[in-house]
Amino acid sequence: MENIQSIKQRFELIGNDVKLNRAIEKAIQVAPTDISVLVTGESGVGKEAIPKIIHSLSHRKHAKYIAVNCGAIPEGTIDSELFGHEKGAFTGATQTRSGYFEVADGGTIFLDEVGELPLTTQVRLLRVLENGEFLKVGSSQVQKTDVRIVAATNINMFEAIKKEKFREDLYYRLSTVEINIPPLRERQEDIHLLFRKFASDFGQKYKMPTIRLEEQAVQLLLKYRWPGNIRQLRNIAEQISVLEETRSISAAALNSYLPNSNNTNLPAVIGQAKKESDFSNEREILYKVLFDMKGDLTDLKKLTLELLKNNDSEKVQEENETLIRKIYGNKEEEVSQQESNVAEVLHLPEPVVETAVTVTQSQEDRYHFAEEIEEEETLSLQEKEIELIKKSLERNRGKRKAAASELGISERTLYRKIKQYDL
Repeated sequence: MENIQSIKQRFELIGNDVKLNRAIEKAIQVAPTDISVLVTGESGVGKEAIPKIIHSLSHRKHAKYIAVNCGAIPEGTIDSELFGHEKGAFTGATQTRSGYFEVADGGTIFLDEVGELPLTTQVRLLRVLENGEFLKVGSSQVQKTDVRIVAATNINMFEAIKKEKFREDLYYRLSTVEINIPPLRERQEDIHLLFRKFASDFGQKYKMPTIRLEEQAVQLLLKYRWPGNIRQLRNIAEQISVLEETRSISAAALNSYLPNSNNTNLPAVIGQAKKESDFSNEREILYKVLFDMKGDLTDLKKLTLELLKNNDSEKVQEENETLIRKIYGNKEEEVSQQESNVAEVLHLPEPVVETAVTVTQSQEDRYHFAEEIEEEETLSLQEKEIELIKKSLERNRGKRKAAASELGISERTLYRKIKQYDL
């Protein structure tokens, strides 16, 4: 078994990063077997080197090695390219054609960007992985093939499975062994080494002196995040080699070739999936507010009618303690404070203690009064939302997490609303 250093020299791999060495070591270990391998990593990290290593160290090294970019083949012709087609299978099929799986029989197929495969093609590929059988497009005759499949992707496969863009069973068949290639920003010690190698190669290619970076330029090179990874680094080295007249490159000169270089020290923004309980748009918030308003108005009507019938706030409080707690929170308050809050919400004067009041209104007048209260509650949705947020914050003594839980929204949504309404 060849060692890591000899493999690096053979395939012109540069770098001493621990994660890179581990990826090469795993490729060397699985090469003698027929295990399916999935190579993962960001675009531009050099994933295509791993399948070449695996093929060259396997017993299939004398057979064909075919690399297929699944993202570059149109969806309508991908099945024909991979599995072949019979004459007359579709418009333009003037003759029988062999697909990659038939041509590479006994060898290795590298499926780059496998995450871009259509679902129908994924079903065909799963059958090849399970028993080595496939059907040509337009044919009913089952054919056998013996190929080693190495796949690569730069997308998050679990996210693709969750969105039903990639079959879960196919993922587990492809990723018997998964090899991850680290991004360039995690290989700090290798960045300048790779730049010097590229600069030397382009100096020889264009027959000009090799460019060299000044110390400050080297520091800028290391701080940059390199979203395009090794491919981007190589392109920039080529641009500078061709366009710069001086061979000593300053930080200012290098900075002009780095897009968005002013954000090099900022943390990366990582997308997070929204929770199901998080309101993602204004329409859902409005629905929530409307349902809450309906419930609050029903409860307030009930309390109003009880006060009109009994004219005894203490008795109403005792009989409707659960309802009052639902509206004003679960915290114990003084009876006088509860009466004041109820009177304020109902727009009624506070009852006079120890004073008997004779209710002379008829039953119809009482219900008429309740309807008038409903007409007065004609605040706009925005004002009602502000009112609910304020009440919730007061009941929870300004604790946003508890207030958000009470309103049925996330704490982040509540914070955004507080900033929006300047509460």
